[in-house]
Amino acid sequence: MNHSMIADDMAVFARVVELNGFTAAARKLQVPKVRVSRSVAALEKALGARLLERTTRRISLTTAGRSILAHCQRVALEVEAARAALQPVSDGALLRVAIDQGFGRLLVAPLVPRFLESFPQITLRLINTEEVSGPDSYDVELRSDGRLVEGERAMSLGTPPMILCAAPNYLVGKNLPQSPSDLAQHALLWAASRPGGVLRLARRGGEVGGGAVTVPGTPRLVAQDLAALHAAVAAGLGIGALPEFMCRQGLAMKRLVRLLPDWEIADQVELTAVSPVDRAGNAAVRSFVDYLSAHVVPALAGAPEAPVVAPIARKAAS
Repeated sequence: MNHSMIADDMAVFARVVELNGFTAAARKLQVPKVRVSRSVAALEKALGARLLERTTRRISLTTAGRSILAHCQRVALEVEAARAALQPVSDGALLRVAIDQGFGRLLVAPLVPRFLESFPQITLRLINTEEVSGPDSYDVELRSDGRLVEGERAMSLGTPPMILCAAPNYLVGKNLPQSPSDLAQHALLWAASRPGGVLRLARRGGEVGGGAVTVPGTPRLVAQDLAALHAAVAAGLGIGALPEFMCRQGLAMKRLVRLLPDWEIADQVELTAVSPVDRAGNAAVRSFVDYLSAHVVPALAGAPEAPVVAPIARKAAS
């Protein structure tokens, strides 16, 4: 078996699925359509399974196709990354990066000076997600809402752990919550992309009987701007659901207290760097996405857990 050819065929198969057709894949790869068809057929023969159901109008994945798609996509990305690594970033390359008021501003903005120092040949333009009007208006967009449409490619940057915490001055004179139902007695603050969102918690580790539960009560503050949300929690306005990385310093300095450590936010947010397919392999785009991956992913890794501060509970009970 020629493993080099299998890798090429896997990359072609991923592109056919991504672009939803042999013709579109051939156009993107700049090869004859018959070559694309032969690559998919060769992969099916090598694996001994049919991967695609073909009709005159559309293609669809078989069970076997779905099971190997993620592997093929990773191969395709590695092939493009290798090519991009050999393709120098041209002087004066313009890179348009769309960020939101939440994770985008918190995670991307601090990296901008170091990125520009590392890649002096790139001109960077940061735009708000509200300015994105279509694939021609951005090169990379940091998203946390799971959106991905045809013609886009996403790279996962990780899932930031979310925790419940509050300032000590808010907890004075109040009963510490022992279960999600106890949160109904407190002022709640959380992030949501749209009105009417709910906060759900689940037991950590997936213990039996630890299914997700909806936190009762109406939040006092719902905000997309995580910095504003953090400021409200730090000011003692209530119990907030915040990214763990934003709370590390406050927890270490005992300016924040972690609550319900046996529970976690059920609806986790995955951060992705999204690019139009026709620019995903661009040298400037790859350089920026790789830079994000190298610096954002470690920042999202959970730090050692901080225990609930017992003296506050005793003071609240006195």
